[in-house]
Amino acid sequence: MKKLMFYCQHILGMGHLVRSMEIVRGLTKDFQICFINGGEVIKEFQFPPGVEVINLPAIKTDSEFQELQVVDDAFTLTEVQEIRKNQLLSILEQFQPDILMIELFPFGRRRFSFELIPLLEKAQSSERPIKVVCSLRDIVVTKQNQARHEEKVCKLINQYFDLLLVHGDPKFVPLEETFSRVSDLNCEVHYTGYVVQKPSTNPALTDEDREILNSDQPLIVVSVGGGRFGHELLDCVVKSAPCLEKKIPHNIHVFTGPFMPESKFHELQVMAGYSKKIRIRRFTPYLLSYMQKADLSISMSGYNTTLNVLVTGVPAMILPFTGNNDQEQTIRARKLGELGIVKVISQQDLQPDVFAWKIINYLQNQPNKIQLDFKGVEKTAAILRNLAWKQNVA
Repeated sequence: MKKLMFYCQHILGMGHLVRSMEIVRGLTKDFQICFINGGEVIKEFQFPPGVEVINLPAIKTDSEFQELQVVDDAFTLTEVQEIRKNQLLSILEQFQPDILMIELFPFGRRRFSFELIPLLEKAQSSERPIKVVCSLRDIVVTKQNQARHEEKVCKLINQYFDLLLVHGDPKFVPLEETFSRVSDLNCEVHYTGYVVQKPSTNPALTDEDREILNSDQPLIVVSVGGGRFGHELLDCVVKSAPCLEKKIPHNIHVFTGPFMPESKFHELQVMAGYSKKIRIRRFTPYLLSYMQKADLSISMSGYNTTLNVLVTGVPAMILPFTGNNDQEQTIRARKLGELGIVKVISQQDLQPDVFAWKIINYLQNQPNKIQLDFKGVEKTAAILRNLAWKQNVA
């Protein structure tokens, strides 16, 4: 069986980890996989059986992406960077992959060049040929000096990578929309379609899960990904609950994300304690099941949550994340809003009375549907199988 080493670094949210793991889940039949997680460990996160998971000493960032921070402050950032670099080189040498797959870099995560460039150099000089693949979402974060950024991306891709996989549908968002120099990339570029989560086949539901998912009460599901941002949205939803309670039958289930600070989580629980109709939890591996059941989803507009909305068809109100002047979620939300598929909300809408009215009003609408390529997992697996086969023939 061919071997695949997959590097993923999440630093603020958990979307990169979720998408990467769905891809890995689709590769387990064809590859022996070593998955490298560079971000903070999420205890409840479920990995597929048979996948070797190695957690590097975790690195995260502040909400404005200004500085890298260690999760375990027993070490300095410099010490952790050196430990991680040496660990990655050792893993590559011991595991000896046929394919090295790196999520996002060099389109992002260039602050991790301290470990990724040595890793790519070692893969390139390996006696055993290693194919290097970039795994990229549909929309690339634009930079203040975009021309300089794109020049660096082209240089790194052309120097180290054999293949670029874009996990999107060019009919909806072509890569050229946020990266103008696709034609200057020398490696093969393939669109895979969108990577979507699959429902769990044997979910280990809690009693609380069953109670909610089997209830006849209309369900509103609220989520903000990892939970390091989006707090103002959760505050507004919780403060809107008393008004909603008087107007419509419902249950509100809020997932704050595993990275929400404990003090903020406790604050939300106290605020929600005044209503029997709202529950606050950190995380569920079964968010897709909740969204399938829901009458309304309220969330940010990250890749994975938005795709859950599109696949389930749940009416959705979405608030784009705009920290660090990041346009990724705004671009995605705007396109879907213009097509009548979601209701885009702004910071100005986050006033409890106004927001409650918007929820009631939107529940009366039927969103439009969109037909996109959702075969990202299957097509990624087929492309990588073919890449490994060609390598074997060569």
